[in-house]
Amino acid sequence: MADTGDINVGSVIRFNGELMQIMEYQHRTPGNLRAFYQAKMRNLKTGKQLENRFRSGESVEVVRVEYKQMQYIFPEGDFAVVMDPENFEQVYVPKMLFGDSFQFLKEGMDVKVSFEEGENVILAEAPTFVECEITYTEPGVKGDTATNTLKPATIETGAEVNVPLFCNVGDKIKVDTRTASYVERIKK
Repeated sequence: MADTGDINVGSVIRFNGELMQIMEYQHRTPGNLRAFYQAKMRNLKTGKQLENRFRSGESVEVVRVEYKQMQYIFPEGDFAVVMDPENFEQVYVPKMLFGDSFQFLKEGMDVKVSFEEGENVILAEAPTFVECEITYTEPGVKGDTATNTLKPATIETGAEVNVPLFCNVGDKIKVDTRTASYVERIKK
């Protein structure tokens, strides 16, 4: 067992029998009261967020998490099939663990998968930035670079991203998967 001083943002703990990931964690010492830790946590199964106060020195159960770089192969129903590049073992990961970033995954892309003590998949992360080609957007007009106006564009994975007016069909762009936003146009 660990205590409240051993956990920080990103840690996975077992709280009330559920796996929770720490999203925010602050040590507070209000005036003449005892110090405590204020934690904002996300339930890894349901995605719900919860806030809790822990006393300083309170025991918490930290879950041992193993991270692996795996290769995304294809979607199958409500799952994404990923493969371990070392032993070629295939693992079915629920799409909901990727969140909104799932729409940016392409075959052969590396993803980060987290396992609880080497068995159950508890977290999955797409790469932070992906490079995609625009498959459909309204044509740009010369001189459209003067303002920061955006237009919708469909990329090769089928996702829709807002891009600047100067982007056209066939352009490669970099997209931030956390916010689903355009970052830059990639020079050829």
